[in-house]
Amino acid sequence: MARLPILDRLEEELKTLERELKVEIPKELRKAAAHGDLRENAEYAAAKERQSFLQARIAQLRKRIESLSSIHLESIPRDRVAFGARVKVMDLDSGEERVYELVSPEDVDPKEGKISVSSPIGRGLMGRGVGEEVTIQLPAGRKEFEILEITPIHEILGDSEET
Repeated sequence: MARLPILDRLEEELKTLERELKVEIPKELRKAAAHGDLRENAEYAAAKERQSFLQARIAQLRKRIESLSSIHLESIPRDRVAFGARVKVMDLDSGEERVYELVSPEDVDPKEGKISVSSPIGRGLMGRGVGEEVTIQLPAGRKEFEILEITPIHEILGDSEET
């Protein structure tokens, strides 16, 4: 079964941060503590602040990995706009064609056409099919799109097996 690529990146970040928390931070704390009075020790304060940040980020990553791991690709529709799909749309006002890929917030890259599933356009396209017209309220005003083509995540990940 195919795996979401974002999981590998998040797990790699988690591994790096856990190593820093368990190996590097204790060294920094010991080194700073050796300087004496901890109340006025900027190095110690900085290391403690970094330690707190790492603990929070690690907790956040674990929760996100758990959440993304629960997505079962076989339950994602192939004929509708859904998580991970690449969607070709036509702007009905300008006639311009655009391609969006609906991704998790960690993968957003507007220059590459990767938009969050929770963005206004992402939410507006979700669950729609080829040929449907969609009106989406954006901060800059209303946009109307026609969905021209959908490439589901299964094909993007190379899992073309029909379910």
